[in-house]
Amino acid sequence: MRERVEAEEHEDGLHRRLDAAELGAELGARATLVQFSSAFCAPCRATRRVLGEVAGLVPGVAHVEIDAEARLELVRALEISVTPTVLVLDAGGRVVRRAAGQPRKADVIAALGEAV
Repeated sequence: MRERVEAEEHEDGLHRRLDAAELGAELGARATLVQFSSAFCAPCRATRRVLGEVAGLVPGVAHVEIDAEARLELVRALEISVTPTVLVLDAGGRVVRRAAGQPRKADVIAALGEAV
């Protein structure tokens, strides 16, 4: 599956911000990779591995996985329509990139360039 990457814009022109309370986990010091997954999603498992590796390689980057079925209100608010969907947040929690489908490690590292 080819990934789709786009900037995350809101109607008011500002980038959406997420905080630790919404995510249920602390933000990374430099960036956060937020993964929306579902239980029987094979690409989600591969995405978990890729994002975990990247978070381990890049200091200050956290990986947070969210069960889409358990967090339907957040899924709807962010208009998540497929799993896996990955959001790249900067240090302040602002969504700077969004990808649907299983990402490649190189693409995740490149997307982090906008967040750090």
